[in-house]
Amino acid sequence: MKTIIQNEIDRYRKASYDIDREFIERWSPRSFQEKEIPEALLFSLFEAAHWAPSAMNLQPWRFILARSEEDRKRFYSFVFDSNRAWCEKAPVLAIIVSKKTNDKGRDNRTHAFDTGAAWGFLTLQAYKKGLIVHGMGGFDKEAARKVLSIPKTYEIHAVAAIGYQDEKEKLPEKYQEREFPSERKPLKEIVFEGTWPKTNKD
Repeated sequence: MKTIIQNEIDRYRKASYDIDREFIERWSPRSFQEKEIPEALLFSLFEAAHWAPSAMNLQPWRFILARSEEDRKRFYSFVFDSNRAWCEKAPVLAIIVSKKTNDKGRDNRTHAFDTGAAWGFLTLQAYKKGLIVHGMGGFDKEAARKVLSIPKTYEIHAVAAIGYQDEKEKLPEKYQEREFPSERKPLKEIVFEGTWPKTNKD
């Protein structure tokens, strides 16, 4: 399976400049093995995440994990059916939230930005450890807040499925055609020199 995956990556992903392979080879599969993750391995992902940079070192990110069958079912109650169709095989689910205020109760304007950095660290550590991670926006945030008792002072960002990759043929058929490393926009569409380009169509 590893050779097939490598061929898919080489087919869809080509960097314009020299970068480490982990940035290209990390992607977000949906096909998970129903295989438990050793605790030390799992928590290495969150160890990596918590070393991400943050404004004033506030570290606003928080993660709630679901590893037991009971906890995963609690998460399934607010995950949309289109994601449940594949994420129910993942041994671990995590919801990612961030504290919107600082220690003095004032707005932390960079809480989401900083939490995105922690999420990036987590996904790269997962790749380096032989795990896959797939983030989801397809869930009911208010239901999640109620079910998991998340305070209003925290913003809810995403749910992530974590585990070991399985063959795409084990996915429901409609998801198999989407099980490949996605391409990226050219750098010229996301990096601008000096000012916003007049020709940009966004």
